[in-house]
Amino acid sequence: MNRSQADFQVKPHLNNPAGDETDHSVVPGPLFFRDRDWHPPAYTPGYKTSMTRAPQRALVALGSTLSEETGPAFGHSMIGDLDNNLIMNFTGDPAIGERIIMHGRVLDETGRGVPGVLVEIWQANAGGRYRHKKDGYLAPLDPNFGGCGRTLTGRDGSYEFLTVRPGAYPWPNHVNNWRPMHIHISVFGSGFGQRLITQMYFEGDPLIAKCPIVNTIGQDRAIQALVAPLDMNRAIPMDCLAYKFDIVLRGRRQSFFENRKEGL
Repeated sequence: MNRSQADFQVKPHLNNPAGDETDHSVVPGPLFFRDRDWHPPAYTPGYKTSMTRAPQRALVALGSTLSEETGPAFGHSMIGDLDNNLIMNFTGDPAIGERIIMHGRVLDETGRGVPGVLVEIWQANAGGRYRHKKDGYLAPLDPNFGGCGRTLTGRDGSYEFLTVRPGAYPWPNHVNNWRPMHIHISVFGSGFGQRLITQMYFEGDPLIAKCPIVNTIGQDRAIQALVAPLDMNRAIPMDCLAYKFDIVLRGRRQSFFENRKEGL
């Protein structure tokens, strides 16, 4: 971080906690120190597969290369008209399930929207089954649902998907463990070396508190940052509900990311 970044921060206006760009002012302020306890330890026996995946030795930090930081860039020409419409983008016929809008903004640590971010999602269908050859759950596949989509954030960092709410499903961790309804999310910076992965859960799902993966996260605030609240202001009457999920890349309000504790 250079000196100008270290000495100053952009602070949202007190009357605008959402961090609208129009209310920002540059003022002297401290650095945003990373809270590494925000993320769970790699070795968590309650999550059975972590026992064999967890590193046995101290981690080594590697600096990124110039090519990782600068490219390739993702342009609007790469995004199809239905790429963010998971209900229609697999066969052109509508998928089965509860129709929802998933929307929000990708934000930096000061609450400013980050434009041009490639956001990708993948999920199980309404019955809780993925379109994957190794998914042997008893729920049927939906012939019209592929389960993945992508979009680029707008100038204000906003994104939106139309999809179906995924079903919960069992998994062979311990006896009768179930994954809550969730959507996997990947966000890219300006290149492939800048990728973060997280999951979005749904407000009110009782399985969240019972999930061994969720319970590896030690802080309740970090868990709540992964739960999308119902947003009736964005819901479409007689059509679909909406859930709002903002993704914060760094700072004290950072989203929990599976692959990189420090965010971008």
